[in-house]
Amino acid sequence: MAALAQVVVLALPAPAAPVPAEAAGPSVYRGRGFDTCQAPPLTTLSAWGAAATYGAVGVYYGGRARACPRQRYLSHRWLTGARDLGWRVLPVFVGSQSPCVGASSKDGFPIGDDPWGQGTDEGHEAVRTAADLGIAAGSPLYYDMEAYDYRDEECADITLTFVQAWSSTVKSHGYIPGFYSSAASGVRHMEVARRAGEGDLPEILWFARWRVPASTARERVLSAGSWAHRRIHQYAGNVTETHGGRKLTIDRNLVDAPVAVIRD
Repeated sequence: MAALAQVVVLALPAPAAPVPAEAAGPSVYRGRGFDTCQAPPLTTLSAWGAAATYGAVGVYYGGRARACPRQRYLSHRWLTGARDLGWRVLPVFVGSQSPCVGASSKDGFPIGDDPWGQGTDEGHEAVRTAADLGIAAGSPLYYDMEAYDYRDEECADITLTFVQAWSSTVKSHGYIPGFYSSAASGVRHMEVARRAGEGDLPEILWFARWRVPASTARERVLSAGSWAHRRIHQYAGNVTETHGGRKLTIDRNLVDAPVAVIRD
């Protein structure tokens, strides 16, 4: 997830417990979380968990445009260990990017001339990789699509078709398709598509908007009733924190959304 700007430290409530599955369908976590490029060692998660500042961790588990492709610690054992330490996991897949992506680091991974076929293929890849790691059906899989020019109609159509194919494929395997992007581009685009009656859209939105109060309910590009309890707000990024003597550079998130089911 790309850097955007300097950030403001916000005081938020301590992490909350997951909403019971019987009350909200899939297991939903409401509270603070973080994501970081490399999955940290379990000793770091243990130290951070003891601080009770965060309760969820975003994990970049696959995709050809992933910035940290060599994950030293990420494995089924790591995921079960994180779960047993009380962490909820947000699995992030960083595949092909919009042809009009803004980040130069991502323009080498464009969606091609068959966006539906490519989205379908990468949906299968996202599911296979998740299943191999022990992330079970019923889990969300979050697609990371960095900011793009959704006002470019041709590019927007290609990107939307790809996202719809990916989401449809992930859902067909029993997973919940999620989507990360900047609030002002990709997430706005999904809201415009929803209002236009488009189908096969992501079922969870993870939006980046920094330098504003953390809130999953007050994002201005989203209608009040859309994606209810299916939102994550990334409200700060590239922040260095130390808990229990362990330092990480993270993005901060406020979560009201499903989390992964990790198999034994």
